[in-house]
Amino acid sequence: MFHATTILAYKGAKASVIGGDGQVSFGNTIMKGNATKIRQLDNGKILAGFAGSTADAFNLFDMFERILEGAKGDLMKSAVEFSKEWRKDKYLRKLEAMMIVLNREHVFLLSGTGDVLEPEDGCLVAIGSGGNYAISAARALKAHSNLSELELVKESLKIAADICIYTNHNIKTYEIRDEK
Repeated sequence: MFHATTILAYKGAKASVIGGDGQVSFGNTIMKGNATKIRQLDNGKILAGFAGSTADAFNLFDMFERILEGAKGDLMKSAVEFSKEWRKDKYLRKLEAMMIVLNREHVFLLSGTGDVLEPEDGCLVAIGSGGNYAISAARALKAHSNLSELELVKESLKIAADICIYTNHNIKTYEIRDEK
């Protein structure tokens, strides 16, 4: 298992949200506390997050964005094509990394082994060292609170940061809201 940031995505009834902490670790040392490992793509219609090394994130985000542009913003088609290319590349497939991409219709977890996974519940997915803590908190908050999608993601990441030593409280989020 690699030690990385924590990314949580939630495709809710009124909004899709992605959030991540800012910690970059190197072994048992915190190298940076305010990194951004989430992005808005396709003019804010698609959100993406990455767990793994920062240098790898830039390469993979750029590759995904290129494929997304070629697919004219079709997230499902782009996710499948991206995973094929990621798996075929001898260097990239060895990365200990994962990505989450989502819009208002879909949320996918992508990996270098060619995985394109849509969560069983269709709405919550997390990656990174604190991913299991974040998704556990998110599921509990979703079932037992009336928090908005944005509030739920922020609170879940705060809980993960309280538990996981590779996750910090420097939380950043992006949101896609339904048009009114």
